[in-house]
Amino acid sequence: MIQGIFTPNLIPFRADGAIHETELRRMIHWLIDKGVGGLYPNGSTGEFIRLNFEERKRVIRIIAEENRGRVPILAGAAEANINEILEAAALYAELGCVAISLTGPYYFKVSQESVEEYFREIARRSPIDILLYNIPQFANEISLPVVERLARDCPRIVGIKDSSRDFPRLVATLHKLKAIRPEFTVLTGTEEILLPSLLMGADGGTIATSGVVPEVVMKLYREFKAGNLAEAKRIQFKLLDLIEAMFAGPIFPEGFRAAASLRGFEMGHSRQPISSKEKADLSGLRGHIACILAECGFGEAAGACIRPLAAAATGGHGRVDVDRIVRDVMARVARPGA
Repeated sequence: MIQGIFTPNLIPFRADGAIHETELRRMIHWLIDKGVGGLYPNGSTGEFIRLNFEERKRVIRIIAEENRGRVPILAGAAEANINEILEAAALYAELGCVAISLTGPYYFKVSQESVEEYFREIARRSPIDILLYNIPQFANEISLPVVERLARDCPRIVGIKDSSRDFPRLVATLHKLKAIRPEFTVLTGTEEILLPSLLMGADGGTIATSGVVPEVVMKLYREFKAGNLAEAKRIQFKLLDLIEAMFAGPIFPEGFRAAASLRGFEMGHSRQPISSKEKADLSGLRGHIACILAECGFGEAAGACIRPLAAAATGGHGRVDVDRIVRDVMARVARPGA
């Protein structure tokens, strides 16, 4: 089974926009040393849509070379047409990936009947197992009845990653699919509900935060597996502030890229241009993320911690107490020798 915490791999870029291969290789070793359960390149967090087909294949090759079979690789293969999907699938199978992750068709809206036939055609011809990737925000939904029929009829389709942010849908998927195929993998792609998903029977998740604080996310997973639910719950709540801050970036995944840079990686700039205002906002957000990381014990981020004036004056809560500040200043001025 595909199970545990898979880290969606961020892609560092050089100043000229090329993939920073040396830094990517360093990140892979770091993640594996930190104990992540698997790697998930060419997903949304990896900005696969901003890479060309050859670059996407190159990313998988680099990660497979550095991984050397230590952890399973779930390779994103959401290409725009079936021929390229199958070309990618053949290469990723050759490189030792455990499965490919595949969204529904994107850009054009198609019927659920066509979505089903799309996956049946790929499953008939794929040399590697397939994990469905339901992300209706960006691709055609893979409805639950379609998933059920595919699970019954297509041995090559071995599971689903659900990033719909719809917890009732995830619970219904677990309820129906595990009855059909107990070994059918169900992963959550929604960070904020990792623990609730595990409690309801999910097999793990593709958790972007594990690319920034793998120590924390893997501790949550280990505490859950050990039955220490109170501690797992505490960690899940503690992660929420960091998750919220990283998702507040002007475009996804800029907040996650900023956080990775605070852990010591040269991330460069995303290929997506952003406005001057957004650059300024991102700079402020980076300072806020640094404070959260520092408070969580990651001292390497402390030097970049910058709090907004209002938050600093109030401890992060409520309105600024101007009268109190004035009284404190006047008291210091009135002291002898001041």
